[in-house]
Amino acid sequence: MTRPVLNIALIGSGFMGRAHALAFAAADRTFDLPLSPRVTVLADRDLSTATAAAASLGIPNASGDWREAIADASIDMVAVATPNLLHAPIAIAALEAGKAVYCEKPLATTIAESEAMTAAAAASGRPTAVGFTYLYNPMIALARELVADGEIGEVTAFRGIHAEDFMASADAPFNWRCEPEQAGGALADIGSHIIAMAQHLVGDIASVSGRLHTAYPTRRDAEGNDRAVTVDDQMDAVVAFANGATGTLAASWIASGRKMGLAFEISGTKGSIGFTQEQFNELKLFRSGPGRTNGFTTICAGPEHGDYGAFCPASGHQIGYNDLKTIEVKAAVEAAAGLSSAAKSFADALAVEKVADAIRRSHREGGWTKP
Repeated sequence: MTRPVLNIALIGSGFMGRAHALAFAAADRTFDLPLSPRVTVLADRDLSTATAAAASLGIPNASGDWREAIADASIDMVAVATPNLLHAPIAIAALEAGKAVYCEKPLATTIAESEAMTAAAAASGRPTAVGFTYLYNPMIALARELVADGEIGEVTAFRGIHAEDFMASADAPFNWRCEPEQAGGALADIGSHIIAMAQHLVGDIASVSGRLHTAYPTRRDAEGNDRAVTVDDQMDAVVAFANGATGTLAASWIASGRKMGLAFEISGTKGSIGFTQEQFNELKLFRSGPGRTNGFTTICAGPEHGDYGAFCPASGHQIGYNDLKTIEVKAAVEAAAGLSSAAKSFADALAVEKVADAIRRSHREGGWTKP
């Protein structure tokens, strides 16, 4: 039986735009989706760029104007994979045009824009999804299940970090990540992932006490000019969850040696869970009990763990980043079809942005701050 088609306009053809295009194609072949996703047009900053990217990705149409793509009556969903500064205007225009929207994180560059996007989604009644890719890992689904089922008892603490080293050198050039208007800084760029992870696994964060640190006050741009850096290289925060648990969060892009150090440990009254994205096909589980050999057990991802089995029939063979993106697309398509979905909505992403904003305010004002 032929499935209905979900026609998609993909806005942006950089790293994340390409990841979206590959994931839409893979999801249609990997899962039994309620709708068949088809990227029918790719829009970018100019027609030449869009045409070349569309040709390389097998997308039939190209546009140099995202407004033109949104105005196309045949489009059902708009996938936003642009620089952060464009998330709000594109998403709001798409929602007002009656399209479902699948947007990369962070939701927007300011709280006001994030709130406007969430309000537009509510007013339109159209489904939304946000690209918190790492939440779609089958091992993270298992961790959430273990917590919810009380396998580690009552959660007492969450210690989480997202650490990378792509800005660790003083010679790393000034780029868009250093620009505040692009929601720049480690907190905005990668901190949103560990905040989302904490709230996904433990629950709402009720208050924060945070500090931001700029290790390199100037960086040299592509033209050789020294530019002032006014965003953070590292964020550290103490958090209190609404359920009474405590925790720490950190985000750093100057963590020498770390390539994808998104990691956490959840402590409970009966055990603990440990994870790192650098070995994201494994989960560490400790259950309290007597015995001199008692310790963490390594659980290897396998076909019994949610969507892993759609990619591989054997445990320990591992899935990769693009597979996580494919699982994310599955959730976005299910949301677009009006079905119950694992997709994180604009409202969920706004909750993440509110915590990030509270950390910034705590740094400026001192003391504890509520999101």
